[in-house]
Amino acid sequence: MITGRQIRAARALLNWTQEMLAEKALVALTALKRLESERGLGVHEGTTDQVRRALEAAGILFIESGQGRGVMFLNETSDIQTRQGRGRGRAESS
Repeated sequence: MITGRQIRAARALLNWTQEMLAEKALVALTALKRLESERGLGVHEGTTDQVRRALEAAGILFIESGQGRGVMFLNETSDIQTRQGRGRGRAESS
């Protein structure tokens, strides 16, 4: 299960406000604020799932390991540039 800290970190990586995330996840702003709260206020499981899906659709990966929890922004454009760069290198050496 994702935490409020992970959601706040994900928003920071995307440069999204709470209002933006609530709109994209189709959840009430008050529900999102409860979800992100330090006190761990309860929300419906469906709300958490909608927020998680909205963030993942924007390129966020939620990470959980024995060392802790975190988030990562999967930047597709750098992946495309890396593949294109490799392709050019092959063409030049042929």
